[in-house]
Amino acid sequence: MWRRIETDDDIGAGLAHLVGIEPRFITMIDAAGPVPLRRTETGFVGLCRIIVAQQVSVASARAIWGRIQARFPALGHGDIAAASEADLRACGLSGPKIRALQAIAVATGSGCLDFPALAAADAATVHAALTAVKGIGPWTTDIYLMFSLGHADVFAPGDLALREAVRIGFGLETRPSTQDLALMAEDWSPWRAVAARLLWAYYAAAKRGDGVGL
Repeated sequence: MWRRIETDDDIGAGLAHLVGIEPRFITMIDAAGPVPLRRTETGFVGLCRIIVAQQVSVASARAIWGRIQARFPALGHGDIAAASEADLRACGLSGPKIRALQAIAVATGSGCLDFPALAAADAATVHAALTAVKGIGPWTTDIYLMFSLGHADVFAPGDLALREAVRIGFGLETRPSTQDLALMAEDWSPWRAVAARLLWAYYAAAKRGDGVGL
């Protein structure tokens, strides 16, 4: 059975493993401060929240999600599947996000997305099921696996912030490509999701200028 991240103790165990194999993580931990657990909702609602939050600020994502909740209090897949484009646009959603949310809603209603079954499935099975739905890509799936389902050995090598954090923290001249970062992250198994959390926290510290050179 694969390992899950459920508590702060799991984060601590992952960090201890990471610094044992890569000393440069020690400097990142010092700069980043506490590495957050970041567990979120599962199921239809959890996946929709990930879609809503893509490529917008945290404040914008919260505002959009608040409008969705106000417009659709039950927030069931049937509500989203039946909603008009005008109603969803009024919540602040773009065309691609509307299409993705409605595709997820239809797949949920038809049983193509069985969230309880996915919660017990391995990462490869979850990837195959989610990316089969139009509008859901590898990044969205990785985020769902890490934060909704708590898989410990999942990474998101295509994430720009992770690539930049590795560039800074490892003293690279350029950002690693998605493929190169995926290869690097293999060394951080079985705690790649903790490495991702640390790198995101380190990147946030770098943006704030908290003793991290950009």
